[in-house]
Amino acid sequence: MNKLTIRHLKQNRKRTIVTIIGVIISVAMITAVTTLGVSFLDLMKRQTIANNGDWHGLYRDVSAGDIEIINNDASVGELSIINELGYAKIEGNNNLNKPYLYIQQINDNGLALFPIEIAEGRLPKAVDEIIISKDLWRDSEVDLEIGDQVTMDIGQRVLPDSEESLDQSVELQVSEEGSLTEQFIKEETMTFTVVGTIDQTKWDASWTPGYTAVGYLDLDMLPLGERLDAYATFKSVDFSLFEKAENIMEQINTEVVTYHNELLRYYGITKNVDLGITLFSLLGIIILVIMIGSISLIYNAFAISVSERSRHLGMLSSIGATKKQKRNSVFFEGAVIGAISIPLGIIAGVGGIALTFWFINSVILIEESLGVSEKLHVVLTQWSIFAAVIISALTIFISTYKPAKKASRISAIDAIRQSDDVKLTGKAVKTSKWTQKLFGIEAEIGLKNLKRNRKRYRATLFSLVISIVLFITISYFTENLGRSFEMSMENINFDYKLSSGANKLTDEDLEDFTNLEGVTEYSLVNSIQLNTWIGESKIAEQLTQAPNYKEMLQDGKYPYYVNFYGYDNQSFAAYANNIGVDPEEFMDASNPKAIVVDEVTYRDPETGRFIHANTIYQKVGEELNLYAMNYETEEEIQLGTVEIGALTDQIPMGMYTARPGGIDVVMPKQIFNEFVNNTEHLVETTLYLNSSNKSLTESGINEMKSSDMYFYNVVQQREDEQRLLLFMSVFIYGFLTLISAISIANIFNTVSTSVALRKREFAMLKSVGMTPKGFDKMIYYESIFYGIKALLYGLPLSILIIALMYKAFQSTFEYGFTFPWMSILYVIISIFVIVGTTMVYSIRKIKKENIMDGLKQESI
Repeated sequence: MNKLTIRHLKQNRKRTIVTIIGVIISVAMITAVTTLGVSFLDLMKRQTIANNGDWHGLYRDVSAGDIEIINNDASVGELSIINELGYAKIEGNNNLNKPYLYIQQINDNGLALFPIEIAEGRLPKAVDEIIISKDLWRDSEVDLEIGDQVTMDIGQRVLPDSEESLDQSVELQVSEEGSLTEQFIKEETMTFTVVGTIDQTKWDASWTPGYTAVGYLDLDMLPLGERLDAYATFKSVDFSLFEKAENIMEQINTEVVTYHNELLRYYGITKNVDLGITLFSLLGIIILVIMIGSISLIYNAFAISVSERSRHLGMLSSIGATKKQKRNSVFFEGAVIGAISIPLGIIAGVGGIALTFWFINSVILIEESLGVSEKLHVVLTQWSIFAAVIISALTIFISTYKPAKKASRISAIDAIRQSDDVKLTGKAVKTSKWTQKLFGIEAEIGLKNLKRNRKRYRATLFSLVISIVLFITISYFTENLGRSFEMSMENINFDYKLSSGANKLTDEDLEDFTNLEGVTEYSLVNSIQLNTWIGESKIAEQLTQAPNYKEMLQDGKYPYYVNFYGYDNQSFAAYANNIGVDPEEFMDASNPKAIVVDEVTYRDPETGRFIHANTIYQKVGEELNLYAMNYETEEEIQLGTVEIGALTDQIPMGMYTARPGGIDVVMPKQIFNEFVNNTEHLVETTLYLNSSNKSLTESGINEMKSSDMYFYNVVQQREDEQRLLLFMSVFIYGFLTLISAISIANIFNTVSTSVALRKREFAMLKSVGMTPKGFDKMIYYESIFYGIKALLYGLPLSILIIALMYKAFQSTFEYGFTFPWMSILYVIISIFVIVGTTMVYSIRKIKKENIMDGLKQESI
C-alpha cells in the first residue's frame, strides 16, 4: 500500500508539488515569524547590554556583609560592585561646566559586564590604578599621559547648610552670576597611576559635573562601614526573578531593589501588570492568526485534492484493500509530504530571515549610519523550531484525517465514480434570475459552477478569507506597534541645547553658534510660562476625572498653564509650512495669532500608561486670554488675547509638550516679544542645534560657550531613539512584507489548484459550444464572485480581531481608535486583482489542451 501511495504521488506530480509548496510556505511562515521575533529581541538585549551593562537588579548603599549575602544566594550568577569614591579636582581641567573627576571603583565582574570601552591602554588591575574618560583631554589642558601618577583630593559635593551629598544625577549648581553655589568637602587624598582612557559612556552626559574615572575595587581592602552599590545578574531570567530579588532585599534589610527594566522587557518579563497584559494579549492574538493562516495553507493543499485521492483509494478498494489500509494510506501520504516539506520549510524560513539580515547589516550599514555597536544575528531557539514542526505535523494530520476516514467508508464504485463528491439538487445550484439579466449567461454558469462543488468552493473561499484576515490584522498590529513604540519615546528632535537663566542670553549671544561647522538646522526660541482660563466644556477629558476637579473650577472655567514660545522667523515659517498653514497669517502684531499644539502624548505617573489625548477642545478662530502671575503679590498681569490660527499635533524643534491642564502656544518671535514686553524679565532664550558632524560642532560649542551658559548634549539619547525606531521599522515592515507574500502565495496556491482540478469541467463546457470569449467572461465573473464573498466574510472578521487588538493595546497605550481604511482599500483591490490574475494564468494553460484530453482527465 505504501509503495502504491508513493507511485500515486509520482504519477500526480503537479498536485504533489503544489501540496508540498503549500506546506513549505506554511512552515516557512511560522519559522520566519518566530525567528524574526527572537532575533529582534536578541539584538535589543545585546544593544541594551552594550549601552547600560548586563545586570538585572540593583541594591544601593549596602554593606560588605550584605554583599556576601547577595553573592552566596543560589539564584545570583554574577555580582558587579561599584564603590562611588566621589569627586576630585585635577590640575589643568579648565572646563568650568565640568570641573571634577567622578571616581568609581569597580570589581572584576563589573569591569567585564559594564559598557566600558578602552580607547587606549588597559583596564585597572590594582586599587592604585585608574582609567579616565578621554573627553577630559579633549575639553581641557590636563597634562597627563598613560603611566603618569596623579595625586588627588577626593570628596563630595554638597549644598550650603546641607549634609546630603550630590551625585552625578544632579547637575552643577551655579548662581545666576555664574559662580558655584555648591561646596567641595575633602574626605581623603589618594594617588593613582593612569593606565588607560575610555570612550564616552552613558555615565558621561554633557550636563554631568564630573568626567568619568574608573578604578579597581578590591573587596578585601575596603574600609569598615563602606557603602556599596551591588548589581546582580540572576541565573534564571524569568518571572521568578522578581521574587528572588525581593527575597534578597528582605535578607539585607534594604527598602528597594531597582530593576534593569529596559533589558528585562526584552526577555519578556515585566512587573508592569498592564504592560504584561498588553504583551501577552497581543502575542496570543498574533499566534492565533498565524496558526489559522498556517492551517489554511496546509489544509487547503490537501482538501482541494480530496476527489483525486478518493478515486485512487476506490480503485485500491476494488482489488481488496481494507478500510484500515485505505485510511493508513492517506496518513502515509501526509507523512511523506510532511517529511519533505517541513525541513524545506524551516530552511526556507530561516534562509529568508538570514538574507534579510545580511542585507540590513551589509547594504544599509546600520553601524556606520547610527553608530550601532551590535549587528542583527539569526537566532534559532528549540521552541521556535519545535513549534513549527509540531503545528505543521498536527495540521497535516488534521488535513488528512477527514478524507482518510471518508475514503475508508466509501464503496469502490462510488469512489471511482466520485458520485459522493458532488451531490446536486435544484435548490443547491439555484441562482437569482437577476444574475443572468444583469451579467449574462456566463455569470450564471460561473455562479452555478461555484455552487456545484461546495467543498472545493468553501476550501477556496476559506483560503481567501484567511488571507484577508491575515493581512488586515497584521497590518493593524504592526501600525499600532509602531505607534505605541513612538509614544513610549521622548521624541527628541535636536542634538544640542544652549540656554541660561531668564533674560541672560540675547540673540546676538547665540547667533555665532549657528555658524559652527556641521550645524545643519537651528531654532532660536524665546519662552515664558503664562496662564489662561478654559471653559469647562472645552477642557481635557482627563481633568474631569481628578478628585479636585470641581474645586478648581471658577465661574465655569478651569485654570490652564501656557507654555508660550516665540520662534525665529525662519524656524516658525518652516514649522507653519510643515503643518500646512501660511506663516504670513501670523505676522500681524495688531491681531496676534498663534499655533496651538492641542494633541499630546504623555505618561500617566500613577498607572504608567502612555496616553495620547487632546489638551483642549477649542476651534480655529477662538481666542485665548493670557496672563502672567506675580507670585509675590499673587496678582494677575494681563497680557492680552491671542487668536488660535491653527491646531496641530506636530511639535517644532526643541519643544517638550504639555500635559492635560496645560497647552503649548507658538508664534513668531517678533510678535511674541511685543506681546510679552511687560514681562521681559521672565523670558528665557534658548538655542537648539542639529549637526551633521557632531564632534566638530561639539568642540566648537565647548570653545565658545561662557561659564554662565547651560549646555545640554542629547546626541547619544537621540541616536538611541533613532536606532530603536530603525530596528522597529525593520521588524514591522519585514513582518508586513512576509505576511503579504504569504497571503498572495496562499491565494495563488489555492486558486490555481482549484482550477487545475476542473479541467474536465472546462472541457465539457467547451464541448457544448462555449466560445473563448464567453469562457473568459465566465472566469472573470467567478473571480468577482469569489472576491465579493471573501470580502463579506473576511472584513467583518478582521474588524472583530482588530477591535480585540485595540483593547489589548489600551492596557498600556491609550489613544483613539483609527479605522484601517488604507489597509482595507488595499485588500479590496488586491483580492480581485490576485484572484483574477491567478485564474486567468491557470486558464491559459488549460486552453492549450485538447478537449478530448480534458474529458478523459484522470490526474493533474
